[in-house]
Amino acid sequence: MAAAACRLRGLMPAATLRACSRPPLPGSLWKRQLPAVGFPALQLHMTNMALRASQEDFERAKGQIKLLKEDPGNEVKLKLYALFKQATEGPCTSPKPGMLDFVNKAKWDAWNALGSLSKDTARQNYVDLVASLVSSQSLSQETSIDKKSEYETLVVTREDNITKIMLNRPAKKNAINNKMYNEIMLALEAADKDDSSLTVLTGNGDYYSSGNDLSEAAKVPPDDIEKKIKESFVLLRTFVDHFIDFSKPLVAVVNGPAVGISVTLLGLCDIVYATDRATFHTPFIQLGQSPEACSSYTFPKIMGPIKAAEMLIFGRKLTAQEAYAQGLITEVFPDSTFQREVWTRLKAYAQLPPKAMMFSKQLIRSFEKETLHKVNFEECTLLCERWVSDEFMNAVVNFINRKSKL
Repeated sequence: MAAAACRLRGLMPAATLRACSRPPLPGSLWKRQLPAVGFPALQLHMTNMALRASQEDFERAKGQIKLLKEDPGNEVKLKLYALFKQATEGPCTSPKPGMLDFVNKAKWDAWNALGSLSKDTARQNYVDLVASLVSSQSLSQETSIDKKSEYETLVVTREDNITKIMLNRPAKKNAINNKMYNEIMLALEAADKDDSSLTVLTGNGDYYSSGNDLSEAAKVPPDDIEKKIKESFVLLRTFVDHFIDFSKPLVAVVNGPAVGISVTLLGLCDIVYATDRATFHTPFIQLGQSPEACSSYTFPKIMGPIKAAEMLIFGRKLTAQEAYAQGLITEVFPDSTFQREVWTRLKAYAQLPPKAMMFSKQLIRSFEKETLHKVNFEECTLLCERWVSDEFMNAVVNFINRKSKL
């Protein structure tokens, strides 16, 4: 841990830097010391009120915002705006803009939602959020281990014994097209062979992933449908098999809303951390489809058949807190401190003996691996039937019509 977690000196509050600059601990002391580096027992982490950001920290954070090279997305920008206004002016007292003044109304809503949050707390949350944005972008820019030409839809990095696979189609809400399917498989194969201890899957921008890119289905010529379905069967089955067979601990860091296969794959991950603004939606039936990624087996096992049916059959969207209560995710974090707290946690885990973690995972998963492969095959077979159904075709047509009206 230590200074590696805080290499961006000057971007964090002084108190945080002091906490991160302690000398490395002997392995035997890790367990006793973990609470000191942010391992609270509560399911929903709250900002540490003891660490108050100074005015100097606040001014520094304002400057760092201008240096961001990637657009953090509208939701994050609204959160930054609201925290800035709360930190400088206090609770919102401005009159509510008219319904047609969309931009200013969105800003007002974000600010007003902070209620009576104190200026000190808003200032601290603003500093924490900026630090997490700068840290996340710096990781992508400084530690990329793959040439840009190798991955068009991903950013793959390795640092602190962690391989991070970031879905990188933010303009498409990280919708998964055929290219991304193949690149994720290549990235998982490489991660399984490298010297990292953990592999992390996350998304770039506001969304974790909006699921399958349905626009690709709309481009298939009628004469090629049968061929395309056979290819899709092989692609999806092989893709899910990569998750079933992955040997190292696999962590999903859900940075925003998740839809479709990005949700169902969570049942094959070992840890799932989510921001409190994440949602989890599996609208298969609305699209004339059926469950995939072994969710017809893993979801009833995780949350029970009744709750699983509500998601997989009736398409109920879960909040992060609901997903936590049903056992789908491991822990929920406030969005303003999500990146900082999660990566502090993961960097500590990555210092654990890697072979012990890998063999322990394999032992836990080995008893059901054969079952998962069978379930995957059955799910893909049923999906092939659904892809030629009128219900699915109508859903694709409706999707195209909605897109054309935007």
